[in-house]
Amino acid sequence: MLERETIVRIADELVEAGRTRVPVERLTARFPEMTVEDSYAVQDLWRQRSQAAGRRLVGRKIGLTSKAMQAATGITEPDYGIIFDDMVLDSGCTVQWDQYTHPRIEVELAFVLNRDIEGPNANIFDVLRATEYVVPALEILDSRIQMEGRTIVDTISDNAAMGAMVIGGTPVKPSEVDLPWISAVLFKNQTVEETGVAAGVLGHPAAGVYWLANKIAPHGQSLKAGEIILAGSFTRPLWVYPGDTVFADYGPLGSITCRFE
Repeated sequence: MLERETIVRIADELVEAGRTRVPVERLTARFPEMTVEDSYAVQDLWRQRSQAAGRRLVGRKIGLTSKAMQAATGITEPDYGIIFDDMVLDSGCTVQWDQYTHPRIEVELAFVLNRDIEGPNANIFDVLRATEYVVPALEILDSRIQMEGRTIVDTISDNAAMGAMVIGGTPVKPSEVDLPWISAVLFKNQTVEETGVAAGVLGHPAAGVYWLANKIAPHGQSLKAGEIILAGSFTRPLWVYPGDTVFADYGPLGSITCRFE
């Protein structure tokens, strides 16, 4: 375990990296003894710093839940991060490309809760009962830590690479749709770049949600009514550049679009 002073210093570095858009050197290169517990301690302190600056927590994201994402990153276990109010964007938005570092796009589903989910023994039925509706979402990945050679310790410390999310399409109740078979086609500048099916997320997109409830339970935390839970990507990340337009077609669930400038 790292000393508390080191964890504080790393959290402050990441706050500054988010402000300047200059990523810090990979943490595991500087602190090879750093553990997953250390990285969540960094993330939690970064969250406190952000909330003290006026940001409001509205949900959580789950990352690295599909084989596609694990293969793309070389990391083989899920992680999670925080969603603040200023990270939630509406379909049709224009996004400032240089507000993020190495932005990439992922295709996901978001679960909006109407009751709490508490671990450590939460299951898929708890998630389905607690979900008011599921809605299509795109995640914009960000990087406040240098990407080359990153491990899960780096990624967790970096708030699981969460930059922002774009919500659109048609909200549906989980009982009204076959969640694992929700599919999407991702376009960049009118060209199909990725396709995927939600079953790619741990076999069922709700699986990541109860995984998260159980993961945070030992820390005295739970998922709260009203929160947005971004359940994980079922496509590989798509690099985007200034001038790119992204469009995701979820079939019966509608579509999402955004433009980078």
